[in-house]
Amino acid sequence: MTDTGFAISDALRAHISSWRRELMTIRRLSPKTLEAYGRDVDQFLAFLSAHIGGTIDIANLKSLRPADLRAFLASRRRDALGSRSLARSLSGIKSFFSHLEREGIMALEALSVVRTPKLPRSLPKPLSATEAKGAGPAIHEQEDRPWVAARDTAAIALCYGAGLRISEALALTRADLDGATLRIDGKGNKVRLVPLIAPVRAAIEDYLRLCPFSPALNEPMFRGVRGGPLSPRLIQLRLEQLRGAMGLPASATPHALRHSFATHLLARGGDLRAIQELLGHASLSTTQIYTHIDGERLLEAYRAAHPRR
Repeated sequence: MTDTGFAISDALRAHISSWRRELMTIRRLSPKTLEAYGRDVDQFLAFLSAHIGGTIDIANLKSLRPADLRAFLASRRRDALGSRSLARSLSGIKSFFSHLEREGIMALEALSVVRTPKLPRSLPKPLSATEAKGAGPAIHEQEDRPWVAARDTAAIALCYGAGLRISEALALTRADLDGATLRIDGKGNKVRLVPLIAPVRAAIEDYLRLCPFSPALNEPMFRGVRGGPLSPRLIQLRLEQLRGAMGLPASATPHALRHSFATHLLARGGDLRAIQELLGHASLSTTQIYTHIDGERLLEAYRAAHPRR
């Protein structure tokens, strides 16, 4: 039995362990992705246990039909799982079966005819340049502790001025500040170098000068009021406060500042592949979403200004 209460054969259990080792050591997936993929396969096997009955083994997997896979997706739909989560679940299952195929255990043609659920396309909602640059002064007006105001300003400056994810910004150490660049350990253990422009460097230096704590060179430099590593939630809450103070939209989040970084670079003629590198996107198609945003703005300007509109 597995810890989820369904029975699988020892051979199948060994293949699952081998697959997880491959994901961790060769594909170097993050712990959260590993956990999600493992959960996806567990849920699928639990479904098969109820759907087919008995102990699940390789023979059961070899005999799966497209109808079985669609029945699983339908059961997850009934559990109110959205299209994005369903697609991720199917991706985890396909990853496991791809491993079995590479190992010469089996090939499942049924997977090739089951379509991934169509995902709703959601475009990023960037702030204007005025809104993004006004966040720092507004923080200092709200916060009566100078070092906390400097800390939150520096964190937000990294999101807009360097295009960092908030998790990347808060994980920075003083050792990562390498002259005119930042060394970023991004998603999937991908390391990239990001230019550190003067206003962002000034914000960081102001924070480090005022911070009452002295973390080691290789420890996160952003600290909470008790001296521990700063939680991303506190920066999210700061942005929520700024929404009311500055009249910002509900979409104003730390990640919206990263979107703003990319959108404003593109609007000023930035090269798409260079922006891809700065953001740490593995695929150019992820970065191309910003071309749609810029295109929408151009269309709005055209409709507003053209005499034949």
